[in-house]
Amino acid sequence: MAETGLPLVAAALRQGEGASSDFDLTPGAGQPAGRRLRPAAVLVALLPGPAGLEVLLTKRSSKLRHHPGQIAFPGGRLDPGDGGSPEAAALREAQEEVGLDPALVRVLGRLPPHETVTSFHVTPVVAELAARFEPVAEAGEVEEVFTVPLDFLADPANFRVEGRRWQGTRRHYYAVPWGPYYIWGATARILKGLADRVAACR
Repeated sequence: MAETGLPLVAAALRQGEGASSDFDLTPGAGQPAGRRLRPAAVLVALLPGPAGLEVLLTKRSSKLRHHPGQIAFPGGRLDPGDGGSPEAAALREAQEEVGLDPALVRVLGRLPPHETVTSFHVTPVVAELAARFEPVAEAGEVEEVFTVPLDFLADPANFRVEGRRWQGTRRHYYAVPWGPYYIWGATARILKGLADRVAACR
């Protein structure tokens, strides 16, 4: 498979609509009626690695109340100071969570929004980092910062569908394990959307 470089990523970002949700793979377990979605954003940061582009990910602290120990992009809900901008929120959260200087970041575009079972409307912001940096994990929230080759995450064949019971219903989700890291749920679903778009552009 050819290397997944920035031109291919840019072409993938120009693809049409394709919003996703945590409910996609569980027919009949639709979104709760009357839900109120809270805006959030994550940063899908691409940085240079020894064999090509890599994707920056975090492992959340096992001491957190929500989603302990899960793999996630840097990100979080939009704050009033973000001015309604997902890009501003994603960059702010990345600086807080992993010490990423916004001056290193060049935003490439957005992936379609993703709705989570916890009622967040997440905008994935895809960006290029000019150089590698030394991550500084936010104490108490981030347990580890690591990268995964984009070539691996951009291949739809590396994703699988798994399931577990949640609130009395068996729900299905995408997973894309990498070494000791079990990437699943919303993070894997966003990456699967990117992989599908990249595959369509090859």
